[in-house]
Amino acid sequence: MIKVGIIGATGYAGQEIVRILSNHPEAEVVWFGSRSYVDKKFSECFGNMYNIADDICKGEDMEALANSVDVIFTATPQGLCSKLVSEEILSKVKIVDLSADFRIKDVNRYEEWYQIKHESPDFIEEAVYGLCEVNREKVKNARLIANPGCFPTCSILSIYPLAKAGLIDMKSVIVDAKSGTSGAGRGAKVNNLFCEVNESIKAYGVTTHRHTPEIEDQLSYASGEEAVINFTPHLVPMNRGILATSYANLTKDISEEEIRALYEDCYKDEFFVRVLPAGVCPETRWVEGSNFVDVNVKKDARTGRVIMMGAIDNLVKGAAGQAVQNMNIMFGLEENMGLKITPMFP
Repeated sequence: MIKVGIIGATGYAGQEIVRILSNHPEAEVVWFGSRSYVDKKFSECFGNMYNIADDICKGEDMEALANSVDVIFTATPQGLCSKLVSEEILSKVKIVDLSADFRIKDVNRYEEWYQIKHESPDFIEEAVYGLCEVNREKVKNARLIANPGCFPTCSILSIYPLAKAGLIDMKSVIVDAKSGTSGAGRGAKVNNLFCEVNESIKAYGVTTHRHTPEIEDQLSYASGEEAVINFTPHLVPMNRGILATSYANLTKDISEEEIRALYEDCYKDEFFVRVLPAGVCPETRWVEGSNFVDVNVKKDARTGRVIMMGAIDNLVKGAAGQAVQNMNIMFGLEENMGLKITPMFP
């Protein structure tokens, strides 16, 4: 049985890890780390966990954790994991970091976009970007996983087959994405109050959103050329879900049937990526509560552009589910173990 510790267990993503692992046959959460709820039962923070996870929340002592568990999930704000990680820690335990601390390989680029100093740049090169469908072989032997962001996961997997094939202009990519309010975390913020969000939709982080360099970097690796994108996220009044609609100029006159065949071949062995039938657009309601990514593609013959679409649950495939998927790969387990979760509806 894999012993699991979670730092940031009482946030939305941390709670989702607990929920998923409560049904995992080979893993058990033994440390519920929380800065705000020390000495309080986890089930008092989340009533859905009553009689399921009644353990007392502990602090964020990484050294004690490393001596107690096999893997640590850090579901924390940017900057914390980079302060806590060390060679001594990594010699004892594997870490799956859900923050952005190790996603961007250029430390100057990270510090520019996140406006904080990176506390452990020596580990950036070692960290494996944990987009399982792309970096599975690297994940297998990793000590430190940079779990991808929610917007990047949806955007990259929607675009990846065409980028890898060199069939789109990587400086023409536009990503228009919508997210539910859980993506902003559990903290009390005026802009996330019901009356502020309900019956409205708004763009935010226009030209400045911190997931931009992460998407650009991964699309650059996939295509072998520098990707420069426009990424605009929007907040919509729902709890969960991300819908990303991306646009790019084709570099070759290729039919929609050929494009679809490219996607189907790229993802034919991927349990969690569902290439939808022709003409069916991804919807967040059909992936809610699951680790699935629904993707589809449409060619606009009139403009010569291609429209690439994807939908995920931001808390599962966009955070906790992908983190557990990475854990499964790292420990040599069946990749979808504990994650064969049928999407919830309604």
